Amino acid sequence: MILLDRPYVSKHFLNYLERSGQPVLETPFTAGLARDYGLNLVDDAEAEKRCRNGERLYTSSENALEWIHAHLGDMPVARHIDAMKDKAALRRLLAGMYPDFFFREIPVGELGKTDVSGWKKPFILKPSVGFFSLGVYTITSDDGWTAAVADIERNLRESRDRFPESVVDQSSFLVEEYITGEEFAVDVYFDGEGEPVILNIFTHRFASLSDVSDRLYYTGKDVIEANKARFEAFFRKVNALMGIRDFPAHVELRVEGDRILPIEFNAMRFAGLCTTDMAYFAFGINTVDCYLNDRKPDFDAILRGREGKIYSMIILDKPKSLPPSSAFDYDRLAAHFAKVLELRKVDVPELPVFGFAFTESDAERTEELDTILQSDLTEFLR
Repeated sequence: MILLDRPYVSKHFLNYLERSGQPVLETPFTAGLARDYGLNLVDDAEAEKRCRNGERLYTSSENALEWIHAHLGDMPVARHIDAMKDKAALRRLLAGMYPDFFFREIPVGELGKTDVSGWKKPFILKPSVGFFSLGVYTITSDDGWTAAVADIERNLRESRDRFPESVVDQSSFLVEEYITGEEFAVDVYFDGEGEPVILNIFTHRFASLSDVSDRLYYTGKDVIEANKARFEAFFRKVNALMGIRDFPAHVELRVEGDRILPIEFNAMRFAGLCTTDMAYFAFGINTVDCYLNDRKPDFDAILRGREGKIYSMIILDKPKSLPPSSAFDYDRLAAHFAKVLELRKVDVPELPVFGFAFTESDAERTEELDTILQSDLTEFLR
């Protein structure tokens, strides 16, 4: 059972839904999509019946989670969503695994009154519930805290315009110690026995310590082989506390030595805005189809012949000072890369992105990725 919602659904995903005939909840949004794609639309009653009868559920957007609470609020799926979405609640749940990890939950009205002068820096300040790095700050000084609190007051209104309040509920913020180490993002589902099934692993590259952007992620044979087994073991430990079954998630982690520490769990979906499609471009894996049909990728076979290659997803975020009537030169952007697997244009004004580039590179020649990571993309405006 599929729930689609704004702000964006990829053509790749829509083509899959048309071919497979997977049931899709009928809404004004999906009715509009069905004018161009042969979607198998079902009404609220049919969708609810399917879910209550044990059919697996997947959402393209966290905006669709409101329907789950309205129609399936008494089922475990709703409880698991709440446990993942509330970052402070998740920290409390996992506190036994990380007894020395520092975190505090602060009501938004108390931020300006909070004395952080004695707190170890840097630390992270973010909404207890959030999406797309909205309202995420790296605090390196007391002055930085003051500036962040002032910025939150401005961003609070803008983020509520972009996403429903249930997606970016900024009534409270989470302060937590800065998690060091290499960052990863994992598309995983928990099967009927609660066993984790990993479908893709991305490494998240940053431009600097203070960078919290989502510009560049990459995967490849080395990334999968170095991390799959240890991440599976980690997810088993987490699920011993959560008790999840038949459930997809997109999980952000940091790894330093033997320590694996989660940044956040995103419920009922894989990588956002359909960027989970990267698994198809890199490995031929349809992540949603694997989850819905309980398939487990044979990575030993899949990775054979992919030595020396990395597969990247570049988020083409709009510059903060975007001039009026600016247009993005996608052809010029494509020419920057040796091999573009897909250049995905996104014409959704409320989203802070021009689109996404999926590329293939030689692992020993990453200059094009180094450059795009540092760019503000203004050179691609016309």
